[in-house]
Amino acid sequence: MRPPVIGDPRSELAKVLATCRSSYAGVAVFTAILNVLYLTGSFFMLQVYDRVLPSRSVPTLVGLCVLAGVLYGFQALLDILRNRVLIRIAGGFSEQLDARVYHLLVKLPLRAPGMGNFEPARDLDQIRGFMSGGGPAALFDLPWLPLYLGICYLFHPLIGVTATVGAIILVIITALTEIKVRKPSIEVSALSAQRNSLAEASRRNTEVLHAMGMVGRFSALWAESGRRYLAVQQQAGDITGGMGGLSRALRMMLQSAVLAVGAYLVIHQQASAGIIIAGSILSARALAPVEVVIAQWRVFVSARQSWRRLNNLLARMPVEPAMMELPKPRNTLAVEGISVAPPGSNTLVLQDIAFNLKAGQGLGIIGPSASGKSTLVRSIVGVWMIARGKVRIDGASLDQWSPDMLGQHIGYLPQDMELFAGTVAQNIARLDPEPPSDRVIAAAQAAGVHELILGLSNGYETQMGEGGAALSAGQRQRIGLARALYGDPFLVVLDEPNSSLDHDGDEALTRAIMGVRARGGIAIVVAHRPSALAGVDNLLVLRAGRQQAFGPKDTVLREAMKAAGPAPGAAPAPAPAPMMAQGAAPQPLRVPGRTP
Repeated sequence: MRPPVIGDPRSELAKVLATCRSSYAGVAVFTAILNVLYLTGSFFMLQVYDRVLPSRSVPTLVGLCVLAGVLYGFQALLDILRNRVLIRIAGGFSEQLDARVYHLLVKLPLRAPGMGNFEPARDLDQIRGFMSGGGPAALFDLPWLPLYLGICYLFHPLIGVTATVGAIILVIITALTEIKVRKPSIEVSALSAQRNSLAEASRRNTEVLHAMGMVGRFSALWAESGRRYLAVQQQAGDITGGMGGLSRALRMMLQSAVLAVGAYLVIHQQASAGIIIAGSILSARALAPVEVVIAQWRVFVSARQSWRRLNNLLARMPVEPAMMELPKPRNTLAVEGISVAPPGSNTLVLQDIAFNLKAGQGLGIIGPSASGKSTLVRSIVGVWMIARGKVRIDGASLDQWSPDMLGQHIGYLPQDMELFAGTVAQNIARLDPEPPSDRVIAAAQAAGVHELILGLSNGYETQMGEGGAALSAGQRQRIGLARALYGDPFLVVLDEPNSSLDHDGDEALTRAIMGVRARGGIAIVVAHRPSALAGVDNLLVLRAGRQQAFGPKDTVLREAMKAAGPAPGAAPAPAPAPMMAQGAAPQPLRVPGRTP
């Protein structure tokens, strides 16, 4: 598919830009008046040399100075207004896309990780920076170049030809700049994203880097990345800087050439002295926008690349249609033969999983590592897309809910849980700007963490720090559990919720699961430790992405023990704990009368 480009009427960015059409029309009007006012200097010099000096008339000089001063004042005012309008157009363009780009930002890792290190927010900033800079003003001035050249021809054809040759050379320089800077600019963008990713990885893993002596190795990677980035950036800068310097020298040379041609014409009495100066000023003014465009070319190329990347992302992830609000779920969760591939992959890691749960039930999911447990719960809560099959809540598939509405009925504690910078209360309330205090406290009490929070320095107003750095791993996990329980969601999904909990935390977790079931909700728990299964009444066993057993917990465990069987001469194992231990490899389970 052809990538969208600037001005493509099918692209979402072009549609947003079209809403600024009337504002750009105003800029065009300002530009037209400005370019007429830019003639002030040329005609002032023409009148001084051809009228004032021959007549030696001071009143005429004063009158010309007053008139020129007024025109220069209008020119300054319009120039300021034009720049302000361009800045506000860029701000309005960005404002219309901010929410959309944020949704791209949070969906990109889940829907299209293969898009690489693209950062839609940075791309939007790059576009806005170009739109509010000097580039657009120069582009608006470019169409007026023929006017100045035409006036040069009116002064004398030789002056016009000289200015035209200079303009053609500058256009050639612009084309060469585009050709030579395109590849380095693309490489600069890619290397910049790579350095940002490396910096973010270092920031997130700083403890590991220091504890395991890896700082030096990462420093070497950073230095190598920096050398490559600087080399390519210098290459692009050398090209644009060299072409810009060449264009500036050419413009000054052109002014001198016009002066020389004018002097030749005056010597042969084919032009007046005023035409020499006026022609020189006009020719320089005619080529000024071309010089600015060349100087801004690298910014323009970067903005164009950002435009195309952002258009690609917008096309791949269109706006989600508005969904009718469905009733609050109260009855069932149905998983109908789902198969799932990780984002950006076509390989199924979970196949044909099917089960049903009713309000008040709890499900434990067990199995060896890489059996698909986390993949399953991510699909159930709608984080990962389902390749085939459906997940239904009260008969409605997940795609019939808007993400915001569905999120109100789901509590989720992921395996790699992080908290946000802010207070404990804000984290529990899912960043609700004005959370009811009774609901926050109720969630904390349901998670058994109320007393723990009161023991913190400022209670519920304790600042967490980025990622919850002010708390221990166990405290963070229990506050994450309270966040999952906030608002009494119908479906609560916990992925290894006791990995950092002590004995008291395990007991609080069991009470929380039982509390969800008691109020008519459904609880799903992924577990490696048997203590996490105390509060559930059903068990699902996964192996290699396939369903091995599902049913009442006691029945599944009993059948698992039978399938494993005691070794000859050995006492029967009291419980299938190895099946749930981290990294264990359980025997295949089969429950009579059930399809694996």
